[in-house]
Amino acid sequence: MIDLHNHLLPGIDDGSPDLEASLALARVAVQDGITHLVCTPHIHPGRYDNTPVSIQRARDFFAAALKEQGIPLRVAAAAEVRFGMELMVGVSQGTIPFLGQWQGQKVLLLEFPHGEIPFCAERLISWLLERKIVPMIAHPERNKDIMRTPSRLKPLLELGCLLQVTAASVAGRFGPAAEAIAHALLEQGVVTILASDGHNLQHRPPLLSEGVQHAARIVGDDKAESLVLHTPWEIAQSHFA
Repeated sequence: MIDLHNHLLPGIDDGSPDLEASLALARVAVQDGITHLVCTPHIHPGRYDNTPVSIQRARDFFAAALKEQGIPLRVAAAAEVRFGMELMVGVSQGTIPFLGQWQGQKVLLLEFPHGEIPFCAERLISWLLERKIVPMIAHPERNKDIMRTPSRLKPLLELGCLLQVTAASVAGRFGPAAEAIAHALLEQGVVTILASDGHNLQHRPPLLSEGVQHAARIVGDDKAESLVLHTPWEIAQSHFA
């Protein structure tokens, strides 16, 4: 399986605090059946001021340690980018790492504030799409605005946004509201990928298999597999060429 949203790079955001923790998380991921990661630390101006250089440095450090420890996990790096006007500056300056490619467009893993879909979301998304950048919305099922009003997603989907749903949400580990939204999105056929959003061993481990099993009951085995294998590979394969 291929995990396109996680926070396993050491000491770079609110995920793994150090290399020892990153290696422990990597072992859990491998045991779960994950073979490839695109690590996606936060870019959140004023909170996590990561850059392509700092992210790549952390990725190289992590990859070297995985090789030394004999952990069979291939790792690349992108970012989970916070919604905001700074994103436009980053795109213009070429300082935004992309998740991969989808139908000839660059894929951006986009994080909204947890409590809302901002008023100007459609305008910024249209601006990105005009530049052949398609946003993949991170964990929409956990956004409080969408939990209250699921139809808030509709105009974003109509624009062409992709959706990344958290595997643990599908399995009910983020509560019944997130589970209900995740299941509804699967039933509607609008989920692009499942990913772990793994942060730590205790509460948010980098696991996909349980979510896939639950998803398979809704969409069938083949479609569930595509959410963690074929589609993620299509998006991210350029990282592993």
